[in-house]
Amino acid sequence: MTGTEAPPPADPIQAPGTPEREWRAWNGLNDLPPAPLPQRGRVVIVAAHPDDEVLGAGGTLALLARAGLHLTVVSVTDGEGSHPGSTRVTPAELAGIRAEELRRALTALGAPGTEVIRLGVADTRVALHEHDVTAALKPLLGDARLCLAPWTGDVHGDHEAAGRAASQAARSASVDCWTYPVWTWHWARPADPRVPWDTAATVRLPAEIAALKRRAVEEFTSQINPLGPDPADAAVLPPDELAHHLRDIEVFFT
Repeated sequence: MTGTEAPPPADPIQAPGTPEREWRAWNGLNDLPPAPLPQRGRVVIVAAHPDDEVLGAGGTLALLARAGLHLTVVSVTDGEGSHPGSTRVTPAELAGIRAEELRRALTALGAPGTEVIRLGVADTRVALHEHDVTAALKPLLGDARLCLAPWTGDVHGDHEAAGRAASQAARSASVDCWTYPVWTWHWARPADPRVPWDTAATVRLPAEIAALKRRAVEEFTSQINPLGPDPADAAVLPPDELAHHLRDIEVFFT
């Protein structure tokens, strides 16, 4: 590095990401085994922020809803911290916006009857409340057939803490917990040794289900569109990031 070059970002999420074309060209995704979905009962989906569950598992939610399973989505935070410098919207207003976006997204997935539980943990502070999140999740998992939660290695503090809490609660309830990556597709690369591909499995999305997921993702306008011209109001999920979540498969670590 020369004296005029800026150092690379310390946060891998802020660094330039892996283009989706590299993931699509990697045969490793196609070689992953199928993930066997439950055929009846209830599935609990844990998300650190409203939109994580749709980005990481929206197609799977649509398939489960179509099969008649009962779905419970747990929003650990309200995602009010996505635009901390914004002068267009307050954190309280953003919390309400994101909750409504989630409800519209679930409707777009064909799951309007999904039970949504908001734990109200402060955005970016999930690790400080991990024990409380675990305690809140345990009674919700008592009769569940499966728990889906963010991957504990996603390199996002809230995602990792929510995943750990869900995994601990699921172990206590003797429920399988599959974790879904979100930011991993940004910072990792195909065959990346930091990713546990040996535990990965996929849910393949028929074309009509992939289309439902696309429509659901489009409901998160506060995240995929700028709130305004100020850099503090920039989109959190620009098109190159969304591309990772609009495939015809979803990956879980089982």
